Amino acid sequence: MSLLKRLLLPLVVAIAIIVAYLFFWPVPLEPVAWTPPAAPGLVGTYQPNQKLGGTERLSLGSGFAPEDVALDSLGRIYAGLDDGRIMRLQSDGTRPEFFADTKGRPLGLKFDSAENLIVADSVKGLLSIDPKGQVSVLTTAADGIPFRITNDLDIAADGTIFFTDASSRFPLTNYKADILEHQSTGRLLAFDPATKATRLVLGGLSFANGVALSPDQNFVLVNETSKYRIHRVWLRGARAGQSEIFINNLPGFPDGISSNGKDKFWLALVTPRDATLDKLLPHPFLRKAVWRLPPFLRPAPKRYSFVLGLDMDGRVVENLQNNSADCYAQIANVVENGGYLYFGSIGEATVGRWKLK
Repeated sequence: MSLLKRLLLPLVVAIAIIVAYLFFWPVPLEPVAWTPPAAPGLVGTYQPNQKLGGTERLSLGSGFAPEDVALDSLGRIYAGLDDGRIMRLQSDGTRPEFFADTKGRPLGLKFDSAENLIVADSVKGLLSIDPKGQVSVLTTAADGIPFRITNDLDIAADGTIFFTDASSRFPLTNYKADILEHQSTGRLLAFDPATKATRLVLGGLSFANGVALSPDQNFVLVNETSKYRIHRVWLRGARAGQSEIFINNLPGFPDGISSNGKDKFWLALVTPRDATLDKLLPHPFLRKAVWRLPPFLRPAPKRYSFVLGLDMDGRVVENLQNNSADCYAQIANVVENGGYLYFGSIGEATVGRWKLK
């Protein structure tokens, strides 16, 4: 064997091993092909701006990723951290203190009429925490299928809790696998506190996420993160039980959504669309190959502030952004209260607060 062949042989073998690994090594994903609509881009309605510059950061003392924010009747601010703790701030955003520990991962937060904090905990299920911080479990499964990522919620005037289970395939610690797989196992569910029954409202969602009831309680919205859109499910009237697309082809990944109780829904886009991911989505085989790459080489959220205001018909009426290096990034939820927007985030250690102009 010539010297050149002896030198090249290890390289050829190494390349063959890498190729075999990238295309044939077993992975837990069974991707489904989906061709997304062409991204609208950050133009026109979504023109970039710096309106969210100057967002305050309210310290929680310690911890990371306060996914959602809730305010009680006294205006005190609550946020759940990735270590299971729920922290409370005074109404002026000071004096962080411990409120409760779910021993899981609290995501969506909302107070009910009895001042219990209802929590969508991705690990423990749908929880209720009384004013003294005592935790109780409301529900952990529906139709025999356990929740894998109990995600967000809203509470109707009659006490019904509408909430999402983002995936029945993967836990939150592996949420990127669900987004890359696109199996559409997410669900919008409803829990009746009187009967303790949990029922399916809308299934077949690709990473079911934020939930918001309309002020008149006639419909509920649910975000479908992996398909860049929001569904509306009618609860009353001639169309009760029917669903439709409320807004489609968003320029980012919709995460949380909330109603201001009057005329507007606030939508958090946790990060702009990823052009590489959009190109991969029609090709299941390539998505398996991407999953075999080291995690730092896979598509990931970018640091960006992005919030939209939607009217009752799904039209964009507010476009709030900030792409500066020090932006309050990866906003996961938005809550309007007392002339301010409060932000939860998966990329910050603080609660964001921005004064409405």
